[in-house]
Amino acid sequence: MSAPERIPAGRLSAVEPAVEPAGQLPGPTGPKDPPAAAEPAGGPTDALLAEGELTVRGRIREASNAVLYCTVTHDGRTASCVYKPVAGERPLWDFPDGTLAQREVAAYEISRACGWDLIPPTVLREGPYGTGMVQEWIDPPESSDEVPELLALVEDEEPGPGWKAVGFAELGEGRTALLVHADHPRLRRLAVLDAVINNGDRKGGHLLPGADGEFFAIDHGVTFHTEDKLRTLLWGWAGEPLTEEAVEVLRGLGAALADAAPLAARLAELLTAAEIDALRARVAGLLERGRHPEPSGEWPAIPWPPV
Repeated sequence: MSAPERIPAGRLSAVEPAVEPAGQLPGPTGPKDPPAAAEPAGGPTDALLAEGELTVRGRIREASNAVLYCTVTHDGRTASCVYKPVAGERPLWDFPDGTLAQREVAAYEISRACGWDLIPPTVLREGPYGTGMVQEWIDPPESSDEVPELLALVEDEEPGPGWKAVGFAELGEGRTALLVHADHPRLRRLAVLDAVINNGDRKGGHLLPGADGEFFAIDHGVTFHTEDKLRTLLWGWAGEPLTEEAVEVLRGLGAALADAAPLAARLAELLTAAEIDALRARVAGLLERGRHPEPSGEWPAIPWPPV
């Protein structure tokens, strides 16, 4: 690839999120009946996040909704985390007010059920500003050399080896560039997960690099709509056959979503019956077609801004 323009340099969301002291939260005061905290999926980190003492340390300024940087302590263990209270959610025209935190937790439940570990541990619980989502904080790698290259703008007409084309982007002043993403197995799993949860906002800034070249996906509040809302930068596999691994995972997920299954019971505390039915239908549709979805043309395929 000639003259690559990486998006962006360093940590894919920001090198270090700006944190300021927490104050009054924007948005509504939350739903009239605050959601009950769902039973955590399991594991020591989930228990720490759900049961530990939550202390707000500051607020991340770049976020559109209230995002608070916290520490959580329980039984001698302490970890950093993110707390998104329902009271700090800004209303959206196409999603019910006060439901984004539950959707974030539901996305983690699906990721965990798939066995792919793509989303950091996430729970719904009470905190200093009321009920909200609490998620494990992902520390960036110490060296930029450990940050995987996942997205790029290139001047070529076709993607180079190891990359998949998304489409051309206008850069201004008559310049265009090809938007590409890495042909990475973990990124491909995320593309399948996003199709399952109907993610309406998969941006580059929602991919956080972790240790050992891994990365994690965050910000899943705009998910599980009953209508097709899929907007993503990960269209490089559109129309291609699903991997054998993805087919097996989807079969297992379909079984786990049966009415009497524990996963379905947990999701019933987080989503509506119609949203769970639509989730089952998406899993069944992916298995029936056996291919990655393609843009429907009825909804913008690329989120804006893309980063």
